[in-house]
Amino acid sequence: MRYPFCMEDHTDLAKLINVLGLTPHPEGGFFRETYRTAESTAIYYLLTADTFSEMHRLDSDEIYHFYAGDAVEILRLFPDGTSDIHRLGNYLQGGEIPQLVVPKGVWQGSRICADGGYALMGTTMAPGFRFEGYEQGKAEDLIGRYPEREAMIKQLTRV
Repeated sequence: MRYPFCMEDHTDLAKLINVLGLTPHPEGGFFRETYRTAESTAIYYLLTADTFSEMHRLDSDEIYHFYAGDAVEILRLFPDGTSDIHRLGNYLQGGEIPQLVVPKGVWQGSRICADGGYALMGTTMAPGFRFEGYEQGKAEDLIGRYPEREAMIKQLTRV
């Protein structure tokens, strides 16, 4: 039996977006909420080569889960002035990881790695996501605090 869409058929992103019922996400990419209670929320999250998740911080912990596609770079900027970059993906031998926690209050942004086409992920938040708990990052402010990450911050901010 031939299925109408398989994860290997990543050439038609419009079909993937349609099959999963995704819509544009305010921070970048595409999403669909799949679960909500006061205690937690879960979404599908899709990044494409021409989208990114802008720098932001949340008032809840967020856990990323990698499902399919190309690796994603996630920049985390911690309140103590430190930072790191992780590669979310399935190539474990190459240092990629399939899951990453972003603690509440940590600035975060993500993008597809160079030459990638798409990444299908999920995120789970506990307590659940609320738009009131979302804060958009401003390039000038973040660069002032994390100058060693200037280039990536510029790529992951809109203001």
